[in-house]
Amino acid sequence: MRKTLPLAILLLAISSFAATDSQWILQSSTISYSASHPLHHFDGVSRAARGKGECHNGVCQFLIAAPVKSFNSGDSNRDLHMLQVTRGGQFPMVMVRTQMPESEIKPGTIHTDLQVQFAGQTAEFKQIPFQVTEHGRDIELMGTIPATLTDFKIPPPTLLTIPIKNEIPVHVDMTWSPGK
Repeated sequence: MRKTLPLAILLLAISSFAATDSQWILQSSTISYSASHPLHHFDGVSRAARGKGECHNGVCQFLIAAPVKSFNSGDSNRDLHMLQVTRGGQFPMVMVRTQMPESEIKPGTIHTDLQVQFAGQTAEFKQIPFQVTEHGRDIELMGTIPATLTDFKIPPPTLLTIPIKNEIPVHVDMTWSPGK
């Protein structure tokens, strides 16, 4: 028993060190979607996203998630209708996954593939450009995901029987900090 306890502690320490070479934690974010109708334009904004990145052997995998109900357009009726149309009760989270070489996480423009889960559907977006800026040890990423309603099989909401446009670009501004 005395010999196995130190061995177990050593194996646990080695496995936890090997599990993650480095981490990134999402410190702050502003995620907004834009929608247009012939009569008006509106944006929905969320600052409630959470995220984490883990790097192993030079490759980083990131997961970002935001509650659908956290998006605010400034009109509570419109926000409630958006929750209904996107099936926010059944699928309460928007989740984004990506992976990239750790060496690419530096100032400049990076291009990455994204997998977005929203409204019960998964859409792939290829080589989306993000501008990376350093702020001390933190990094800021800004970019736009060219999402559409049809990407997520969402029927376009209508106003006066006229549907909104299919394009709903998602603007992203995130600040990440290196983890422990």
